[in-house]
Amino acid sequence: MKIQRGVGVLVVPSVDIMRGRCVQLVGGKPDTERVYGDPVELAQRWVAEGAKYLHVIDLDAAMGTGDNFQKVADVISNVRVGVEVGGGIRTLERANELLGIGADRVILGTAAVKNPNLVAKLVELAGGARVMVALDSRAGKVTIEGWRSQTEKTALQLAKEFERMGVGSLLYTSVNVEGSMRGVAAREIRELVSAVKIPVFASGGVGTLEDVRIAREAGAAGLVLGMALYERKFTLREAMEVARDAGRKG
Repeated sequence: MKIQRGVGVLVVPSVDIMRGRCVQLVGGKPDTERVYGDPVELAQRWVAEGAKYLHVIDLDAAMGTGDNFQKVADVISNVRVGVEVGGGIRTLERANELLGIGADRVILGTAAVKNPNLVAKLVELAGGARVMVALDSRAGKVTIEGWRSQTEKTALQLAKEFERMGVGSLLYTSVNVEGSMRGVAAREIRELVSAVKIPVFASGGVGTLEDVRIAREAGAAGLVLGMALYERKFTLREAMEVARDAGRKG
């Protein structure tokens, strides 16, 4: 899927997988998991409700506690929309495997920060449009390894570095509000969008339809929705309608 800036916000439901089940975590902590069912069934539900794109994360792979490759493959093969996949992609081989089974693009987080050469090589081989880099930030600094380790670099610093490498898009997550439904990190999103020319997707903290409007006004090209959808704070169709309304006003 080609991502364009300035044409409204793309609402992207998240399907996070842990031990083969669709879950949501608060602040990335495993002991906060809420289980919602089978990932394939949930993915199909979001598509039936109008989703044009899905965000699939292998949480076990991200945390180094397991692998849900087959379940990710099942999701991709059972929906007819684009799917971006992240979580534990730390080698060129793994990235190519996921692209090979139909992922529209892969999301690199820890590997991108620890091994930028991997990103450069993947951009060269697969094309920048198929590479998204995740910048997960806590207290102003980017975190890695399933949010367990904190680096000394800021999201702004790394965003500019990866943009120069040719990545197609960025995913910014505020770990402080992830899964909390306490509101999006509007200032941080706005700063990141202003610092780079490539599209920035936002994730974390969405709890109301107003948060969808705020993310759009902050300039996010896409907004990943998780806990608020699963806890039925609003429907996917409602969120998409707000995104379209905001786009017309912009």
